[in-house]
Amino acid sequence: MISVMNQDKRIEKLKWNTRQRLAYIETRAYYTGSVSRSDVASTFAMSDPAATKDLKLYNDLAPGNLVYRQSQFGFVPAREFKAVITDLDPGAVLELMTHNSPSTWLATDGESIYGINTTVLPHPTRLPKHSIVAQLTQAMHQGKKLAIVYASLNTDEFDRERIIEPHSIVNTGLRWHARAYNEQHFDFRDFVLSRILEARMLDEAAESSIDYDEDWTETLT
Repeated sequence: MISVMNQDKRIEKLKWNTRQRLAYIETRAYYTGSVSRSDVASTFAMSDPAATKDLKLYNDLAPGNLVYRQSQFGFVPAREFKAVITDLDPGAVLELMTHNSPSTWLATDGESIYGINTTVLPHPTRLPKHSIVAQLTQAMHQGKKLAIVYASLNTDEFDRERIIEPHSIVNTGLRWHARAYNEQHFDFRDFVLSRILEARMLDEAAESSIDYDEDWTETLT
């Protein structure tokens, strides 16, 4: 186990490009629930051995943060996960996801490197805790149901737990929303992220998807 002081010194001495790759590993693991060698290799156009080296370096710098899971052929965040490389603030991370970027300096075209569907408009202001956003994005990435406690404007439903199946995150310019199927009302709705008071990904596969959300997929001309 390395001391906090030695850990900080080793991180400070990292080359800039290496630190960006480790930041991606940390962010992807926390917000999607897993990170693999192929994730790192494909995102940074590097070889599998080089990606393995980065994963080993991250585990050396943050021992106990990631746990290898054979069923996923990759690493998942440990219960005691603590960020050591980068800022996991939702505002910073959601910005990366909307620009499909592994860091603040590199945008990537094509398939989402986080596996999260997003839509971009100007900056919103209010955001929930990063632990809530992480449960949301993990549920989206893994196709799971999500139990939330939501501060609805409807007083009859305030603070009532509900089960949703989120498929996208939306930035309206004023605030962030999650687009999801609502099992209580049997329809797709927008949920304001800042009104989600608690979130817990369930070990149950979502039964809906973006393909069934007609209001979302319809193109207006």
